[in-house]
Amino acid sequence: MAAATPNLVTCYSSHRHAGAVSDKSKTEADVVVIGSGIGGLCCGALLARYEKDVLVLESHDQPGGAAHSFHIKGYNFDSGPSLFSGLQSRGPQANPLAQVLDALEESLPFATYDSWMVYIPEGEFLSRIGPTEFFKDLQQYAGPNAVREWRKLLDAILPLSTAAMALPPLSIRGDLGVVSTAAARYAPSLLKSFFQMGPRGALRATKLLRPFSEILDDLQLKDPFVRNWIDLLSFLLAGVKANAVLSAEMVYMFAEWYKPGCCLEYPLHGSAAIVDALVRGLEKFGGRISFQSHVEKIVVENDRAIGVKLRSGQFIRAKKAVVSNASMWDTLKLLPREVVPKYYSDRINTTPQCDSFMHLHLGFDAEAIRSDLGIHHIVVNDWKRGVDADQNVVLISIPSVLSPNLAPLGKHVLHAYMPGTEPFELWEGLDRRSAEYRNLKAERSEVMWRAVERAVGPGFSREKCEVKLVGSPLTHERFLRRNRGTYGPAFQAGTDTFPGHSTPIPQLYCCGDSTFPGIGVPAVAASGAIVANSLVSVSQHSKLLDAIGI
Repeated sequence: MAAATPNLVTCYSSHRHAGAVSDKSKTEADVVVIGSGIGGLCCGALLARYEKDVLVLESHDQPGGAAHSFHIKGYNFDSGPSLFSGLQSRGPQANPLAQVLDALEESLPFATYDSWMVYIPEGEFLSRIGPTEFFKDLQQYAGPNAVREWRKLLDAILPLSTAAMALPPLSIRGDLGVVSTAAARYAPSLLKSFFQMGPRGALRATKLLRPFSEILDDLQLKDPFVRNWIDLLSFLLAGVKANAVLSAEMVYMFAEWYKPGCCLEYPLHGSAAIVDALVRGLEKFGGRISFQSHVEKIVVENDRAIGVKLRSGQFIRAKKAVVSNASMWDTLKLLPREVVPKYYSDRINTTPQCDSFMHLHLGFDAEAIRSDLGIHHIVVNDWKRGVDADQNVVLISIPSVLSPNLAPLGKHVLHAYMPGTEPFELWEGLDRRSAEYRNLKAERSEVMWRAVERAVGPGFSREKCEVKLVGSPLTHERFLRRNRGTYGPAFQAGTDTFPGHSTPIPQLYCCGDSTFPGIGVPAVAASGAIVANSLVSVSQHSKLLDAIGI
């Protein structure tokens, strides 16, 4: 990276969120939420919708956590997720985030598309979602056996999706009230879906909370291309391969990506538009969000969480609950050691972590770039190493293709990243100002540069990029406040399970990617909703479900 190029460390905190409300004069709330990631915002905004007094505390000067955007030289960069689907859906089978936005009476404009470019050892092609288009790619790059196996998979999976989606995420809560809001309310549709599947399908449905690989094995799918492709889809969804992801998550994704008329969506103002919609919903119903409010400690008295202490020394009382949207490891750091049961701290400290990220953010002139450049490109260098191997899979998003307002006129904005595969150990203890750190960033980012050059084509030039930012695991750790810059817990479906949302400390709850149902935008939105539902009465919860028609 050229010496004059601004450091990513500076840019990630250079923009204050427009319209943010910071009310530090009121030092108590019914519920205090630590962190404004998507999980924390979904929780806080729904609680405000439930007429609770909510205060969301964010350490940075803008909301969003891993989904925030940052701005430099007129370029608007996503820092995290960029692949979205199901956000315009409504009703019982809608995406969890879509259900939250519906409850908040918020919507946002999207551009729709149906494909992404794939660069794999077998070749490169435009992969289309939908029930039929992918068969053509399979026929060309893998052969007739792969076509047969993929058809067999879709025939088994799509009926399963009826059962997987029969229970709306917004109906779930973390107490016995779930019998009323979920089990009883949706029992007829659940029973109907099981009846329609027949005995064999119903038997497979019992594996929805098992690894997806078990369904693949049950179907005797052995084609290497099909298995590799499913590993890639699983990795895109949850950062793990098919042997570690819940079948329910994959079945839900298949229903969104391989049904007739399906499409992918990108918010016209970037991923920050989703965050802004959640903040609007929070504030519309009387909730508050305070920026640059770094929580230093969760205050526990008489064995109950009663509030938080900020770095400034200010104490904020939580009359009903404290909800942490931080990771399990970072939440543990906020608690007084003497109040945490040993079994709880031991479990957190022994939970394996996904690796961290490398990021490459670029701003460049579009003049010499081909006009048919798509928004998403995925590069897999070697199937044999596995999609979760370091330096192997690069994801590239060029959102200005669909949303030109994200870059200056005639320019493109690009985000390339290696998600959850960069070992933190390589970076641990390095001085971010040292030559050793700069050299390691140049070395470890080279695979992303090569992937970008391959995807964007011969009109692209590294030297002519107006913005060149390389982010490392240390960047991830520092600006997202994530222990060791991790992607999240590395639980293996069927062996381990993501923890629930309550803790051994009364009135302390957790949401986000360290809790059920896991990693990914839909999952963290669901986790925030579950906590919010659990903090209100069954009657209030049921009225909300009635109000949004589920």
